[in-house]
This record gives sequence, C-alpha cells and structure tokens, in this order.
Amino acid sequence: MNTADLGLPVDVPSTALFTDQYELTMLQAALRAGTAERRSVFEVFTRRLPNGRRYGVVAGTGRVLDAVENFRFDEGVLGFLRERGIVGEETLDWLAGYRFSGDIWGYPEGEVYFPGSPILRVEGSFAECVLLETVVLSILNHDSAIAAAASRMSSAAGDRPLIEMGARRTHELSAVAAARAAYVGGFASTSDLAAGFRYGIPTVGTSAHAFTLLHDRERDAFRAQVDSMGRGTTLLVDTYDVTEAVRTAVEVAGPELGAVRIDSGDLLLVAHRVRQQLDELGAVNTKIIVTSDLDEYAIASLAAAPVDAYGVGTQLVTGSGYPTASMVYKLVARAESADPAAPLVPVAKKSSGGKVSVGGRKWAARRLDEYGVAEAEVIGTGPVPRELADRQLLVQLVKGGHVVAREPLDVPRRRHAAARAGLPLSATQLSRGEPVIPTEYLHGEAGS
Repeated sequence: MNTADLGLPVDVPSTALFTDQYELTMLQAALRAGTAERRSVFEVFTRRLPNGRRYGVVAGTGRVLDAVENFRFDEGVLGFLRERGIVGEETLDWLAGYRFSGDIWGYPEGEVYFPGSPILRVEGSFAECVLLETVVLSILNHDSAIAAAASRMSSAAGDRPLIEMGARRTHELSAVAAARAAYVGGFASTSDLAAGFRYGIPTVGTSAHAFTLLHDRERDAFRAQVDSMGRGTTLLVDTYDVTEAVRTAVEVAGPELGAVRIDSGDLLLVAHRVRQQLDELGAVNTKIIVTSDLDEYAIASLAAAPVDAYGVGTQLVTGSGYPTASMVYKLVARAESADPAAPLVPVAKKSSGGKVSVGGRKWAARRLDEYGVAEAEVIGTGPVPRELADRQLLVQLVKGGHVVAREPLDVPRRRHAAARAGLPLSATQLSRGEPVIPTEYLHGEAGS
C-alpha cells in the first residue's frame, strides 16, 4: 500500500538522478552512434545467493514501479546536468522528453527466487531501458536482502509476531524501505511511523529506558505510562532489577497488564523467570516481548522460551549479515538494427572470473514434484514446455509505459508465505547449505 492507496498527499520527487553517471554517457554515445533506439531486453538476476542461504525473496517491486513512474528529467535535474557538463544539449533535449514507454515483466513481489532467476525483465529501446539500471538495482538489492532476512526470522519465530525496530540503526529513508520489506517477509508491525504513513503497515511502540530514568522512581514511570496508555500497555522492565520491576508493573497495572518487554540479559533464562513470576502474581495473560540485537539464530534459540513476540532492529535492517542481494542488470538481447521489426539476437558477457551471463530473453517456471512441492527452477529462452505452461513465474508489471500490476502490500506478504510453504522443508533450516532447489536451463531462440 502506498500513500495514494491511503488517500494521503505526498510530494514525490523525480527519481532520475538516482543513477550512475555512466548511464547518461552511454546514452549520449548511443544517440550519436544511431544505436540508442535498438529494441533491447535487460534482465535482473543474481548469479548466486548469499553464502549458506537456501532461497531469496523478491521485495521492492512496488517501489520499483513508483521509481519508474517518477523517472522524469525536470528543469532542476536538467540544469544540474547542464551545469556539470555531464552530457551535451542534444542529449539534454532527449532527456527532457523521457518517459519510459516499454514493458516490464517480473516475479511478483513476495515470490522466492534462486540463482539465475530472471527477477525482472525490462524491454524497450536501449536508451530508455539503460537509464533505469541503477535505481532498479538499488531498490531490489536492498529490499530483497531485508526481506530474505525477515523471512528467515519469521520462519524461526513460527506463530509468534515480529516487530521491526531498526529505524535507529540505518539511514532514515532506508529505514522506511526496510520496514516495508520486512512486512513482505513476514513481520507483523513496525516502530517507524513514516513506514506506517507511507505503506499502511501497523505501527507499535510504548517507551524506552529514558522514560523510566526521567522519573524519580520506576513506579512513577509505570504509573505515568499506564495512566496515559491504559492497562494494556507494554512496560519495559529491565532498567534496574527485573524481578522488582515485574512486581511493580503488576501492582500498578493489575493483572490486566498487556505485556512486559525485556531488552537485556540472558533472554532465555530471564523469560522463564518472568513468566513464572507473572503467573504467580495472577497476570497469566500478560505477554512477554523480548528485544536486544536478535537475529534468526537468537530467535530460534528462544523457541522453547515463554516468549510471545520479538522486536528486531540492527540485524534485520542490515540483512542479517548480507545487506545486498548481489543482483545485476544485464543486457541479454537486442535487435539487429533500429528497425522496430528487426529480430532480437541474444547477447551476454563471456568474461572469466565467475561473471558469465546467459543470453536471450527468458521465461521462468517452477517445476513441482508429485506432492506439489517445488523441485526445480526452470529457466528457458525458447518455447515453454507444455507441462510448465501453468507454472510460469513472470507477470507483466508495466505495459507500454503504464503500470498494470499495483497491489496492496498485504498481497505480496501473503504471496511470500505461500511461496515459502511450497518449498522443501529444508528451505527453513538455518544451517548453511546450497539453494533448496536447483536451477535448470533450457536453451532456445532469443525470442521476439
């Protein structure tokens, strides 16, 4: 969901300068060479998953669509390019009228992917497609990395909800994007109000240690919070002595106290002690929320603890050790000439060093076994085999320059849960391993 869905006004600036300078210098050279209008196909994919990861998660697609719509060279942007001498006047004139008019296909947001998966396919003239490389990659690499970490954490958490709390651990704009990606990956809420405003994600939050330290006594802080927010609030109980704080919290709020939050110490041990104490005090319905530098491994280690929810910050917004999905944006096919009817020919980088690409305009499908569980990611450049026709993964996102696949954020969130459930059980293991299904290639013509 975005602000347009919410009916809220927002000033959306041009995304045209979210790019590398070489996109514009390539454009200028191609315009002068007469090759800029050749029909081209670019694809986004990754050659490998982060070390030990079993699957990737597509996230940021909705933000990519927003970025493409707002990729405009207004007077301020053109003035900057002119002042810096980055491109000449003929190129500036071309940029002034830039509107992406091509087609974009891609894996729907929330879907899982594997090495080689054509996550996004951008088709149009070379000129209009090449300009989108940097902004597309910056969004997909960041958001997919966060969503993959979120997915692993939500799998480890089981039915217990996860709260995204990373806004204070990253750039203010990436914090909003991270909250959105985390929601796609399975998180239930965020502490970041900008994410709630922009995307409609549920927001939560009560108090920090500073609020307790502000008051002369912990009891006074608890009383102030309960008076303000009601007995169902969450009280932070580890500023001083946890046992004393829990006793005070129940005395102040009564057995109707909503929850207590523990942010330090041996969380497994402390959670058990706090649960026993709450039950003895009659607060049997009071929940326990734990925070404190959690990641998927810490969450898994607390599976047997009487914990009701987890708050995750730093490890989530940094991708739990992998802050990028290592995606690339490569030209895989282009026309033989600028003639709109010219056939496409496959092209690909063939250098050594592990950066070899597969040329040709691709389709992708997921083959299932007899039990309906995914067994292979099949990628091809020719006709789609009949048995895979109804298992194709790419959907059209942009047609003739117009977005045709907007959807509320709850849709990719549900889609991801279903996609993950369709993988072999070993996909959710936290131990290191290879991608949970192999990637198979079927080679054919480049396609037209």
